Amino acid sequence: MTAPDPDPPVRVLLADDQHLVRAGLRIILETEDDLEVVGEAADGRQAVELALARRPDVVLLDVEMPHLDGLAATRQIVAATGADGPAVLILTTFDRDDYLFAALQAGASGFLLKNGSPEELIEAVRILARGDALLAPQITRRVIATFAAPAGAAAPTPGQPGPGGGPAELDRRRLAELTEREREVLVQLAGGASNAEIAQRLLLGEATVKTHVSRVLMKLGLRDRTQAVVFAYEHGVVTPGGAGG
Repeated sequence: MTAPDPDPPVRVLLADDQHLVRAGLRIILETEDDLEVVGEAADGRQAVELALARRPDVVLLDVEMPHLDGLAATRQIVAATGADGPAVLILTTFDRDDYLFAALQAGASGFLLKNGSPEELIEAVRILARGDALLAPQITRRVIATFAAPAGAAAPTPGQPGPGGGPAELDRRRLAELTEREREVLVQLAGGASNAEIAQRLLLGEATVKTHVSRVLMKLGLRDRTQAVVFAYEHGVVTPGGAGG
């Protein structure tokens, strides 16, 4: 019996204005048989061009780059490629809430500090390539705290794109298309629950939960669970007390 063909490697694009940093990232990633670096960009503008030309699975973006910063580059990549585009992993030296939340609202799927270990970077790329979220519990709490701020500065103004990539009215129509069960799953996603936790809480099988999660993301035009968290808070599905809306 012929063995099944192995899955193709995860295609990764690196974007950082420091050549040595890019070289180090390439060395770390290409030690793994399932990861392949398909391009390097020295600034945000070049990162957008390469993301569109080479169609990577994951883009690693530095925040502070010339010509176009990583946040602006994320917005352009997400706008140009839609829900089927690459997952964006923001890499930064600075653990700043403004960078964190701006990255998530721009459409990034994960946020990682450069002082992490090579193992953390490799696992992060794999997680995003699977379509899962790289949103640690402490980051989820910071997202919630941002929405709980009295100024409400984190929420987009009417007519601005949300994580779903469309204006507010379009997002509301998409939200209305969710079934009651899918809305329950979205509430659980917003709390950072895993599939196993959702299955236990809603008395469902994990395979059924996975199907519901996929449908929620598809109906809302979202890339992954990270964007589901942001969407749920922006649109009042859940509130910063943890209650479903």
